[in-house]
Amino acid sequence: MPASSAPDVATVVLQHARRGLVLQSWLRLVLLAFMVLTVVAVPPERYAPTCALVVAGYGLSVLAVMVWIRTGAPSAVRMAWLAQFVDLAVLAVLTLLTGLATPQSWTSDVLEAGFLLIPVMAATQLRLRVCTAVVVPTVLVYLAAGIVTRVANEEPWSSLLLRTLVLAGVGLGCVGLSRIQRSRVRTIGSLVRDRTHLLAELTDLEQRERRFLSEQLHDGALQYVLAARQDLDEARETGDQAAFTRVEHALAESSQLLRSTVAELHPAVLDRAGLPAALRELARNAGARGGFAVDLDVRNWPDDVRTPADALLYRTARELLSNVTKHAAARSVTVALAHVGSRARLTVTDDGAGIPDGAVQRSAQLGHIGLTSHTLRVEAVGGTLRLLPGPVAGTEVFVDVPWPEA
Repeated sequence: MPASSAPDVATVVLQHARRGLVLQSWLRLVLLAFMVLTVVAVPPERYAPTCALVVAGYGLSVLAVMVWIRTGAPSAVRMAWLAQFVDLAVLAVLTLLTGLATPQSWTSDVLEAGFLLIPVMAATQLRLRVCTAVVVPTVLVYLAAGIVTRVANEEPWSSLLLRTLVLAGVGLGCVGLSRIQRSRVRTIGSLVRDRTHLLAELTDLEQRERRFLSEQLHDGALQYVLAARQDLDEARETGDQAAFTRVEHALAESSQLLRSTVAELHPAVLDRAGLPAALRELARNAGARGGFAVDLDVRNWPDDVRTPADALLYRTARELLSNVTKHAAARSVTVALAHVGSRARLTVTDDGAGIPDGAVQRSAQLGHIGLTSHTLRVEAVGGTLRLLPGPVAGTEVFVDVPWPEA
């Protein structure tokens, strides 16, 4: 899928919020059905028509809210939670009306069970504050309605407080569930953002590799070949031995540049001679291009060991040295590779300009995620990649991955 068509974080959050509202609408229909069945099956002895009228008005409001939500308007996602106060008010009115007017009936006792649905409806929200803003008034209104109707129903305080405690527990659980849902959506959004960046990087990878090859061949080997051709024409005409010497030098340099380019694209030396030899070749080429001295320390790495982490460490080192070449303006670079216990560690230190705070994040937001993609690859195998200021100047990058079986 093209990166331009990948959903962003805001889109993911909005999609989940709308799904929560749809679920809330169905729960509201359940609450409406509960009220209708209660008034019909357990009718109060007084004010039955009034109760029916209240339930009918509530039904119209439920339909209106459902239509509003189905429009998908952003205002519905932001403000539809206010409809839960209508749910709460209708339940409170029916409970008080039936509890005070006809205390000898069971209608109010049955209606009080409907309060349990409101915290569940609030849990469908992706906003912790919204869920809390609904749950707390629900518990308080439930307690207040119980206190008002307690004398009429001859209910002891212990019973009322225990019922309120149960509702408070359900509400607390719903608040926690809402928080967990929000955390999951944030995690999904982060994964979507990383996936979008990786897709953009993969889409651009072939073009960048071709540009890299073109620059390497045009600015390096091709220039030597053209110079050798001119010197060869001159040698044919004059027979000058110095011209043949220049031809030989140009061909030798072009061969070396071609070997270096091929080695960086597919380091066969990594399989033949191991990671230290491959890093030595990589560091030499990077130093030649960037004009800095490279000190390679591989004393704590066994030469005769090949591990599945070799390719990852090599690619990461290539990315780090490439960044030093392009951006650091360094005079010296130190590359250290070590096997310490159960970990493989790579350190690249330069004395260049350093990396300003937030530069990596800003670069990733602009679509340049070379370092970010390598960080994700390192973390995917259980490792870490950390950027720190250098001991004196520049940047020090630590790469630490588990030591796999050889």
